[in-house]
Amino acid sequence: MLQHLHITNYALIEDLSVDFTDGFSVITGETGAGKSILLGALGFVLGDRADTGVLFDKDKKCVVEACFKLNSDGLRPIFEANDLDYDTDCILRRELTPQKKSRAFVNDTPVTLQVMKEIGSQLVDIHSQHDSLLLTDVGFQLHLLDEIAQNNELLAQYKLEFAQYNVLCHRLNELQTMAEKNIAENDYLKFQLDELVKAQLQQNEYTEMEQSLNVMENAEEIKTLLVNADVLLENADSAILPQLNELSSALHRLGQLLPQTGELQQRVESAQVELKDIAYDLERLQDDTQFDEERMQELQERMDLLNRLMMKHHVKEFDELISLRDELEAKVNAFENIDKDIEQTEKALKTQTKLLNSLGAILHSQREKAAKSFSADVTQLARQLSMPHAEFRIMLEPLTTFSSTGLDQVHFLFSANKGVDVAELSKVASGGELSRLMLSIKSVVSQHNYIPTLIFDEIDTGVSGEVAAKIGSIMQGMGRSLQLISITHLPQVASKAQHHFFIYKDNEGQRTQSHIRLLKAEERVTEIAKMLSNDKVTPEALKAAEVLLELHPLRGC
Repeated sequence: MLQHLHITNYALIEDLSVDFTDGFSVITGETGAGKSILLGALGFVLGDRADTGVLFDKDKKCVVEACFKLNSDGLRPIFEANDLDYDTDCILRRELTPQKKSRAFVNDTPVTLQVMKEIGSQLVDIHSQHDSLLLTDVGFQLHLLDEIAQNNELLAQYKLEFAQYNVLCHRLNELQTMAEKNIAENDYLKFQLDELVKAQLQQNEYTEMEQSLNVMENAEEIKTLLVNADVLLENADSAILPQLNELSSALHRLGQLLPQTGELQQRVESAQVELKDIAYDLERLQDDTQFDEERMQELQERMDLLNRLMMKHHVKEFDELISLRDELEAKVNAFENIDKDIEQTEKALKTQTKLLNSLGAILHSQREKAAKSFSADVTQLARQLSMPHAEFRIMLEPLTTFSSTGLDQVHFLFSANKGVDVAELSKVASGGELSRLMLSIKSVVSQHNYIPTLIFDEIDTGVSGEVAAKIGSIMQGMGRSLQLISITHLPQVASKAQHHFFIYKDNEGQRTQSHIRLLKAEERVTEIAKMLSNDKVTPEALKAAEVLLELHPLRGC
C-alpha cells in the first residue's frame, strides 16, 4: 500500500508531500491543476522513463520518494535476487540531476532502473483512460485471466520448463544439422588428424631438437673451445690452477708472518675449489660432445617433417600444431558420437514434452474454470453501467505448439446489444464501452489481491448520471479489497470515496506551483458542489452535495 509520496522540483511542483491510507480515495481539481503531474511523478519513481524537461528549477535535482507498506512476502524473492534489504516498510527513491543523470534507490540501496520497474510493477497499477485499449491485446487478456485463476506460481514453473524445452530443441537441431553435413568433411578431418597423430607430436620437442642440432652442427668448434679452456686451467705451462697453488702457499707463509693476511689465503682457496669444479665440468662436456652423423640426420628429418606440417596447416608455432591436433580430435570424436548424443537428446526432449503437456493441461483446466466465473462477474457489473444487454465471454483456443504461457490463446468476446452475438473486443466495442468494461474487469480482478494499489486516471471520462453513480459504487466496493485512488471529475464518484484530496495551483510568487491537501468534511461539501455546478457554488448545488455525502457518510475526513 502507498503510504507517503514526497516530490521536489518536478514540473509545477517545488515541494509536495501527501499521505495516503487504505480504502478508496479520490483526487479532484480543475483541469491543469497538476493531477497528471502528480501521476507523472509517481510513474517516475516506479521506473518510468525520465523526462529531463520536468525540472522545476533547472539548477537543482529532482527527487521523488514513495513509501510503501508491504503486507505480504510476495516481493521477497525479487529483493533477495537483487541483494536488497527486505522490510515491510519499503522506500523507492528516484533522482534526476540537472546534468540529466537519473539514479534509482530501493531502501537507500542503488539499483538499476529495470529492478526499480520490476518492484514498482508489483506495487502499483496506474490505469489511464487510454489503457483500456489494452483489453484488445491477447497477452493482456491472458494475464488478467491468470490473475483470476491464481496461476502465478504454476505459470512460473511452466516458463522454467519451457526454457529448458527450448534449450533441448536447439541442441537437437544442432546435432541433426551436424549429422546431415557432408561425410566428406568428416573424412577430411580424420585424414588431417591421422597425419598429425602419426607424427607423434611431443610437447617442447621442437625447441629441444633445435638445441641438439645446433650443438651437433657446431660440435668441432665447441670441442676445440672446451679443450682450450681446459688447457688454460690445468695443462699449460702457465695454467691457472698450478699458479693458484703457488699463490696459496705464498699466502699461507705470509699469514704466519702477517696474521691480518690470513683471509686472503681463504679467498684464494675458494677460487681454487670453484675452478677445479669448472675444470671437471669442461672434461665431462668434452666427453659428451660427440659428432653423431646418423643422429644428426634423424633430427634434421624430424625437423623437416614438423616444419612441413606447420606450413601445411598455416601455423607459426609448434604449440599451435599440437592445439590443432587436439581440436581435430575433439571434432572427430564429437562427430563419431553424434548418433548417441541425438538419441539422448531426443529422449530428454520427449520427457520434457510430456512434462510441459502436463503443466499446460493444468493451466488450461484452471483457466477454463476461472473463465466461467470471471465472465459471469464481469457481465453482471457491465450490465449495471448502462449496458443492460452486455455479454462478456472468454474463449480459450488450443495451440498446436507450446508457447511461453502454455497451450492456450485467450480471446475476450463481447456484445453490448441484445440479439447480437459476441465477437472479438477490437471489432465490436466502442471506446466508452471499453472503459466501462475495463472498470468491470479490474473490479473483479481486485478481489483476488492482484495488486496492492490501483490508480485510475479519469477512467470515468464521458459518463454521467446513473452510470456515474454506479461507477462510484463499484470503486467503493473495490476499495474494500485494495487501495484504490481515482482521479475524477464526477461528483457521484467523488462522494463515495473514503478520502478526498484536492489538487490546486498557487499563482502567488514568481512561479505557478501545484499543491495538494486532504479535504475536511465541510470543504468536501463545497468541492462536490463546485463539481455539480461547474465551479459555481449555488445553494442548490450545496444541498445536492450534502445529499450525496449523507447517502455515503465520510470516514477518515
